[in-house]
Amino acid sequence: MGTASAMPVRDRNQSAQVLHVHERLFLIDCGEGTQGQMVRYGVPMMKLDSIFLSHIHGDHVFGIFGLLSTLGMKGRTAPVNLYAPANFGPILKFFLSYYGEGIGFEIRFNPLKMSAPEVIYETKSLSVSAFPLRHGIETFGFLFREKEPQWNVRKEAIPQYGLTLTEIGAIKRGEDLVRPEGVIPLAELAYKPFVPRSYAYCSDTAVFPEEEEWLRGVHTLYHETTYLDELAEQAQLRNHSTTLQAASLALRAGVSRLIIGHYSSRSRDIAAYQAECRTIFPDTVAASDGDVFEIGK
Repeated sequence: MGTASAMPVRDRNQSAQVLHVHERLFLIDCGEGTQGQMVRYGVPMMKLDSIFLSHIHGDHVFGIFGLLSTLGMKGRTAPVNLYAPANFGPILKFFLSYYGEGIGFEIRFNPLKMSAPEVIYETKSLSVSAFPLRHGIETFGFLFREKEPQWNVRKEAIPQYGLTLTEIGAIKRGEDLVRPEGVIPLAELAYKPFVPRSYAYCSDTAVFPEEEEWLRGVHTLYHETTYLDELAEQAQLRNHSTTLQAASLALRAGVSRLIIGHYSSRSRDIAAYQAECRTIFPDTVAASDGDVFEIGK
């Protein structure tokens, strides 16, 4: 929904992403104009399950108030889970005190306050963890992980082995089939429907040592690259990352794919960001507004 940093530019909105997982929609950050982008790209905002805000800088939160108001005008009644740093609480309270009358749904505010990765949201198939970033103010990243699926019993195995309901239940839990005549290995009876996928969101932050371990083995990592390498001093002063810093982190953490964004408004050519990252981490993609990525492919 947006790949710009502090100021929007002609073809870049401010930070926002929508993640679609098992028919649930999750909004990550909500820069100014996010609801307009959702309309433009056909994202059904009424189907939002939860909202995750990394920090309270305006380019990551100024769109939340219009979005919540629109959901109210559209007649939403289902609660919205909202996860954000604790210092967003007074801001939300101020908004609701002036504009909350028309909001007919519950906003379940969950303040983030942790010093290491911690699960903040969970369903039968997904867990979401938050972890602190390094940005000068309280800022958090988010890691979405699919849980291990149950085993699927092969259809042909049911009549072949005369499986009972009890045996089918045990096989789905990952157990071998034990019978008096011997053991039938699980692999002959069932298969995993998919390999669990993971997605991490890190914006805004300077790269720091713990980040590498916390992101170890993630399939797809979104990491800010506000600056090209020539502006490394600016990145350090403002607690942001450069292209080469993000790419080096992705390499050390063993992620499968790196998506970059949050480009400085002074830079018009995002191809330069991608090219610098690829000198270290070839599987890097520089995101543009409206891009759609499939995690795991």
